[in-house]
Amino acid sequence: MSRRSGILEFAVLGLLRESPMHGYELRKRLNTSLGVFRAFSYGTLYPCLKTLVASGWLIEEPGNTHEDALAAPLAGRRAKIVYRLTAEGKEHFEELLSQTGPDAYEDEHFAARFAFFGQTSRDVRMRVLEGRRSRLEERLEKMRASLARTRERLDDYTLELQRHGMESVEREVRWLNELIESERAGRDLRGSASGGSAQQDTTTGSTGGLPRPGDTPRTDTPGDTAT
Repeated sequence: MSRRSGILEFAVLGLLRESPMHGYELRKRLNTSLGVFRAFSYGTLYPCLKTLVASGWLIEEPGNTHEDALAAPLAGRRAKIVYRLTAEGKEHFEELLSQTGPDAYEDEHFAARFAFFGQTSRDVRMRVLEGRRSRLEERLEKMRASLARTRERLDDYTLELQRHGMESVEREVRWLNELIESERAGRDLRGSASGGSAQQDTTTGSTGGLPRPGDTPRTDTPGDTAT
């Protein structure tokens, strides 16, 4: 299985954990809720669904809404297929949620993992966030070293592009510092302090009181790597 197909399977299982969906509805959710999947097509999604069905993690059911029942005979086609997560599929997804290997820190995989942080335990969230931060700090160090070596040979526009890339990484590191600080403080999804025994909130894709990628981070965050 390729890394990219693995990310897609993870996201499909996570979305279907919420509720059964038609293929079209599922693709729409992938596009709107998880921007990393905007480039995916039906030609990519349906083989993935078939693989998950063959693995026993999904089952196919005929559409049972009133609209489906009327539309199929009139259009001379079958009713839409609804995909439902099986008990084995739910167990497999929860196993995937608990994994914190290096893949979880990469750009696309991290975006998908973060979308399901509401279903992820606090200790796993911390490991993923800290791993992602370390990965970006390494990337930032390499970018700075490269810029220092090549600065005199770059024209103004190429230099500005490299600076823009560095600033983007620095912003994400500050954002991750905010998230890690929130997790360590034990803040729940409403932003209030909670004890170590607080129950996990399983609201899908919600970060509640935690800062979001688009938020403007504070400039006094401990460990800020911005220059």
